[in-house]
Amino acid sequence: MKTSLKFLFSLTLSLSLILTISCGKDDRVQTGELVNVGGGMKPVKSSFTDVTDSTYASKSKPAKKGYPPIGPLPKQEDINAAMSELGKYLFFDNRLSGDDAMSCSTCHDPGKGWADGLPLSKAYPGSLYFRNSKTILNTVHARYFYWDGRLTARDIPTLVRDSITETHFLNMDGRLMFLRLQQVPEYVEMFKKAFGGKEASFGRVLKAVAEFLKTVVSKNVPFDTGKLSVSAKKGQKLFVGKAGCIRCHNGTYFSDGKAHNLGVPENPNILEDKNRKGDERYWRHITMRSFVKFMGVNNFENIRKDPGHYVISKNEKDRGAFVTPTLRELTRTAPYMHNGMLKTLDNVIEFYNKGGGESRNKASMLKPLNLGGEEKKNLKAFLESLSGDEVIIMPPVDSKGKVKRFKYQVIKNWYKVPN
Repeated sequence: MKTSLKFLFSLTLSLSLILTISCGKDDRVQTGELVNVGGGMKPVKSSFTDVTDSTYASKSKPAKKGYPPIGPLPKQEDINAAMSELGKYLFFDNRLSGDDAMSCSTCHDPGKGWADGLPLSKAYPGSLYFRNSKTILNTVHARYFYWDGRLTARDIPTLVRDSITETHFLNMDGRLMFLRLQQVPEYVEMFKKAFGGKEASFGRVLKAVAEFLKTVVSKNVPFDTGKLSVSAKKGQKLFVGKAGCIRCHNGTYFSDGKAHNLGVPENPNILEDKNRKGDERYWRHITMRSFVKFMGVNNFENIRKDPGHYVISKNEKDRGAFVTPTLRELTRTAPYMHNGMLKTLDNVIEFYNKGGGESRNKASMLKPLNLGGEEKKNLKAFLESLSGDEVIIMPPVDSKGKVKRFKYQVIKNWYKVPN
């Protein structure tokens, strides 16, 4: 009995130490994880509001009021050229989707700011999605990518995996996907070149696409190069001062990585109309309820509004809160907000100038800004200075101008060829 108790105590202590050390790697532990508080293990209530994210704050000196300073993006790390080239082909290849009908570029089109230009994005055939498609430009510098903050962008291969396998995105089975690729001679050679002679696998697909995403970054941004107009310079002062944008849009990525409720009006194209089953609203509502059910939200059958970060934290104060998006390249990513309800940048500025929208959970920091016409013009000029040259990366095209697609080839004497 004593031996068993000693073993149990030792095991508990070891687990506590492991959890404590793991949390030390990332100050912003996830909701539900246990942390050592006053000698006892307690669950974190909200990954955004209860834990300070100091690990990923800018290494430069804090800005006024303690916000991470805005500044140029950090220098890009070295890129594996062969792996990135493979990832580029995969990004545009429909083989990465379950029914071979869509690719990553369907919702992240280079010609549309690496988003899709729609208020609410498309989804896997047979469904429609209920949120705006975010740009993947500069994703490698993000803290979180999804609007609800469910996955860290510090692990890009995992983000790629989720996008490929998620039911309403590409809905692909990784065990099937790499078998498809192994039947394409060009891919066989590209995988060997990128991975030291190794063949295609699900994990290597994720790594290759993630490597390609490192190349999808801003270039020649006026703000980064210091080439601001007089109006933009005045706008920058408003950004960090009177307008208070820096409270949420800070750091080099211009996002605090936290979720806030702004009172953005609901998109009417999401709510089901019982008299018009089968239309766009019906399918988007079905998708939303299916998603929140999967995420463990109670009473999902009666969900009428996007719960936002609540699907992660299960904390009522996070209902209707969404992760702050980057402001970089915003001139190419309209319409705006998680549900595409604000069509233009002028609409966005006016929305904040009025103190946001209406919501019982609205962030208390949102107050009317009382910006005049000239101030709004200058603020817009600064925001536009965060967009650089258009970033267009496309794979080679065929003689008809269509994206080149490698063909499957029948293997001669396939029954005699080693697998």
